[in-house]
Amino acid sequence: MRARRLRRRTPRRATAPAGPPRSTGVPSPVEVPAGQTAPVTDLDAAAETAPDTDALDGRARPALDLLIWDAPNIDMTLSTVIGARPTAASRPRFDAIAAWFVEGAGDSGAPDAPDVEACVFANIPPVVGSLQRWVEALRSFGFAVFARPKQQPDDDIDQAMLDHIDVRRHSHRLRRLVVFSGDGRNFAEPLEELARTGTQVTVVAFSEVAGYAIGSDLLEFIDIEDVPGAFAVPLDRVRLDALPPDGAWLRPTRSLRDFVSSYVRRNG
Repeated sequence: MRARRLRRRTPRRATAPAGPPRSTGVPSPVEVPAGQTAPVTDLDAAAETAPDTDALDGRARPALDLLIWDAPNIDMTLSTVIGARPTAASRPRFDAIAAWFVEGAGDSGAPDAPDVEACVFANIPPVVGSLQRWVEALRSFGFAVFARPKQQPDDDIDQAMLDHIDVRRHSHRLRRLVVFSGDGRNFAEPLEELARTGTQVTVVAFSEVAGYAIGSDLLEFIDIEDVPGAFAVPLDRVRLDALPPDGAWLRPTRSLRDFVSSYVRRNG
């Protein structure tokens, strides 16, 4: 019987970046174009050509450690936890995150070493600005980038991320999945379902907004600031999950006089 797919929130046709990482011994179910921009693939077609688990033992497929980065969610929650628009100094360092992820995959020379793949999913607004440099930097660090035009304010790429995880479930033996997202509404159920099948699933996000992972018995949670080197300087945030034993003073985020002045203006 073919492995069940992850349940998805909407019935739209599945889309995901092209083909699995190059590996030996098992043919790729999707051809990877030689150009820099790969067309979006159809998950239904990929699933039809993926090996059936009755015909090919799941252990015969190459093992894979997969990282999924939800760029819209991480950007939004970063702004929330620091109470300001992120600057270059307060944005995550993808080079350090790549090093941490690959280190977690173990010795690349070991007989059972998994393939590693890291994917960033991003909505691209009409005015690209500095995003071009950001995307090229990600690619130079070894990340694949799935970029979709943001045409409406409520456009998101959650379905593309879930679809890509499902593609990898069929093309590889998904050993470890690391998801950088605090979006429990879309990810909690499918990630827990995947964990029940034996995949090690880790959610990396900000503890202030990742209750779905912190409270789960099936998912491992890591605060993104606890990833070594993820930020050049400590973020200006209040972490109630990491208070010192003797306690800590949490300074006000605005002047008491300024607050009272605005309160009086509003209330007369």
